[in-house]
Amino acid sequence: MSNTARLGYLRVALIAVGLIFLFGIYPLGKLWPSGWTWGQGHSHYLLMIQGVYATLGIFLLMAAKNPEANSSLIWFTVWSSVVHAAIMAGQALNDSGERGHLLGDVPALVNCGGRVGGPDSARLAGPRIVGARSLRSGATGSAPRAR
Repeated sequence: MSNTARLGYLRVALIAVGLIFLFGIYPLGKLWPSGWTWGQGHSHYLLMIQGVYATLGIFLLMAAKNPEANSSLIWFTVWSSVVHAAIMAGQALNDSGERGHLLGDVPALVNCGGRVGGPDSARLAGPRIVGARSLRSGATGSAPRAR
């Protein structure tokens, strides 16, 4: 697959995940509470998490215009999704009242992280330091000297 095709795939993934984060979390919590909302009865949690994910969604939509310039945001999205899913999975396994999350938001977050940080995107938006050579090349990470 060419770099142009990979970049196109990454842009589509960023737009899709951005839209899901922006518009999908709240409705899913209302339509399928056992898989998307935590706790029983009224909770302020859903609106708070919606605010966080909607904000991230907006930034992912903006990052889709130039993914290479937004690698930190992309990798934050990937790893925070994986960590969040792992914590939720542990909590769902520990609390029988929350097991529905193992079929709802837990796999959804892993899927979102995988779509944004898939193997093809990793080559395009890999770790970089502004003003320095790529860490993948074995560089020390020191900034170039001014002339």
